[in-house]
Amino acid sequence: MADSDIRSYTFGTLVTAMVTPFTNDGEVDYQQSAELANKLVDDGNDALVISGTTGETSTLEDDEKEKLFRVIVEAVGDRAKVIAGTGTNHTSHSIEMAKRAEKAGAHGQLIVTPYYNKPSQAGIQAHIEAVADAADLPVMVYDIPGRAGVPILPETMIRLAGHPRVIALKDAKADFAAVTRVMANTELDVYSGDDGLTLPWMAAGAVGLVSVSAHVATKQYRAMIDAALAGDFATARTIHFELDPVVRAVMTHIQGAVAAKQVLKWQGILSNSVVRLPLVEPGEAEIETIREDLAEAGLVFS
Repeated sequence: MADSDIRSYTFGTLVTAMVTPFTNDGEVDYQQSAELANKLVDDGNDALVISGTTGETSTLEDDEKEKLFRVIVEAVGDRAKVIAGTGTNHTSHSIEMAKRAEKAGAHGQLIVTPYYNKPSQAGIQAHIEAVADAADLPVMVYDIPGRAGVPILPETMIRLAGHPRVIALKDAKADFAAVTRVMANTELDVYSGDDGLTLPWMAAGAVGLVSVSAHVATKQYRAMIDAALAGDFATARTIHFELDPVVRAVMTHIQGAVAAKQVLKWQGILSNSVVRLPLVEPGEAEIETIREDLAEAGLVFS
């Protein structure tokens, strides 16, 4: 498969859900955000999710989000797609953010299952369709019952695939049978929403990954995904095993944004690891565990 074919999906095949850098006093650092976006794209990302879960969307103000969308679009130009995290559990608020994302020049929007209020499947479908209707942007649906409290059932996702703007699914519920059913019955571009499940998902037909730990190892994820899409599963499997301690370091000890920012600080990419409450920076025991995992992957920081 030619490289041009591998990258032909609307949102590409490797997408990082980008952290939102802050200044030492907790304000959004737009300059560092642009610099980080450029580095991630330079290292192999086809797209970036801005103001997703890892971007601490819950504690960003609407004006901050809109400015972030605009800043990142200007920073990466036509080298990568910018997917705006617009979804909330409040439909009219999500509609407003979809309109803002379009105004800011975003290339798509990520709509998460409404969280906390636990709507029915009919409610989930109506919410996503209403937000999709609000802006002329392709949509990636985000199914993450661990945060939302409810899954998107395959029947619902299959119906949503009939919406002209719903083109992709980020699945983070680790239900292989459910994802298989969606892939078998739709033309959606399906992305693993669990970093460690990327390879098995792609073996079944997923196109790639929306990642947190790719902040730390973009080039390895790029190589693994390209190998899998080319049918070279021996190479992809080797990289998958190499990435296992990286996934553990970033995704299993503390919230992903917290861990990713800490590692990016060690790498000298971010000037600090500041997060907004209710998130807090890692404690000494957590830092030691993260260091041990990264050392297993050959990543050692002073």
